[in-house]
Amino acid sequence: MRLSVVLRYVGVVMLFIALFMLLSAVVAAVNHYDSSFYPLLLSSLLTALIGVFPMIFVERIEQLSTKEGYCIVVCSWLAACVVSMFPYLMWGGEFTLLNAWFESVSSFTTTGASILNDVEALPRGLMFWRMSSTWIGGVGVVMFALVVLPSLGRSKMTLTSVEMSNLAKDNFRYRTQMIVQILMVVYVGLTALSTLLLKLAGMTWFDAVCQAMSACATSGFSTKNASIAFWNSPLIETILIVVMAVAGIHFGLIYATVTGKRNNIFRSEVTRNYLAMLLVGSIAITLSLWMAGIYPDPITAFRYAAFQFTTLTTSTGFATADTNTWTPFAILILIFGSFVCACSGSTTGGIKFNRLVIAAKMLRARLQQQQHPNAIIRIRVDGVLQEDTVMSAVPVFIVAYLLLLFAGAMINALCGVDLMTSFSAALACISNVGPGFGAVGSLENYADLPVVSRFVCSILMLFGRLEIFGLIQLFFLKWWR
Repeated sequence: MRLSVVLRYVGVVMLFIALFMLLSAVVAAVNHYDSSFYPLLLSSLLTALIGVFPMIFVERIEQLSTKEGYCIVVCSWLAACVVSMFPYLMWGGEFTLLNAWFESVSSFTTTGASILNDVEALPRGLMFWRMSSTWIGGVGVVMFALVVLPSLGRSKMTLTSVEMSNLAKDNFRYRTQMIVQILMVVYVGLTALSTLLLKLAGMTWFDAVCQAMSACATSGFSTKNASIAFWNSPLIETILIVVMAVAGIHFGLIYATVTGKRNNIFRSEVTRNYLAMLLVGSIAITLSLWMAGIYPDPITAFRYAAFQFTTLTTSTGFATADTNTWTPFAILILIFGSFVCACSGSTTGGIKFNRLVIAAKMLRARLQQQQHPNAIIRIRVDGVLQEDTVMSAVPVFIVAYLLLLFAGAMINALCGVDLMTSFSAALACISNVGPGFGAVGSLENYADLPVVSRFVCSILMLFGRLEIFGLIQLFFLKWWR
């Protein structure tokens, strides 16, 4: 593997990130050159230098091997998390080295977990960078870089193939360049529409842009300490429920639906079942909260239940209520939503609803096979025959996911964290959900966790965003040869 080539293309991604840092510095300048202007400007220059350096000494290569493409994608994610720390460290405040790393990883992995006790104390430039980095991470740092890269031919195809999971590719029956364009059109279009709707619902332009970027990235970062509860607006909450639910659907299906293609949302069994899960889960939580007397009437209970179940199931993590005070039944349903999350090909984390559908069909096929030993049973999802490699990968991924989850929970417990917080923090981080329960509940943050727990949680975020095996590969020395 040619490490010089890997460094060259990681450098291109760094230049792209430097551009967004510069844009954030412009926001700081517009806001009377607030205290984040120079940290953002210096960070942009430093990141640009890091990106330019390998491009000067390494010639442009038209073709990449799959292994090189794989390494470019994973190293780009890691490098993005490192350089994103620069503005936080230079600005200071609550950002120690570990806290800056935690916030940076949480941003790019769209986890939305935070160590900040006072988000509103951040200057607007730094707040916009926080939202920009999570928005970039939503669709993938490499996908964004491919928009500005010159024509790479087969190399672009390699990078796109590595950035997207096999489950996400089934609904993308287009050329590589078209896939990138579809992702950008849907993502940018949904963000623009969300911004306009939130502005019309009563937010300022700055708050509307930031909340829209966070919702479309299914991140959950907010400009307010109380998150969405700050506005206490049923209209804003309804808009965000719809935006989050749509952001959890495969982008290829969204594009197909808008352009009138046959393969659309309404014909997708995965999407139909995912939306049905959101509705059924919201109703079940509503009944539990109303019958327990937590809310005075079913309508109020449904308002909060639908928002919290949607925001956790889509791995967004906004908050309108303190879920720590809810019934155990409601909390269990929220935990289930945090496990599964939404669909492949979207900006969400978690196991992915597609894997749940495949696992259920594999279970049914196994039962049928026992009844009819000679039968040949094939499994299809959305009309696509699932290959043996995909079928075998699903249980392996789920087992690896559960092992990492329990390992993280045990390390948290060893650090003296209580059981509910230990488990839910590990789950919220590996699923890229953000808020959990206990000390890391919907209206709390991760600032009070021990140092080791915060570091472990940040690593779990990376495992979750890179779908576990992407990050594991880097630890095998043979793979680098």
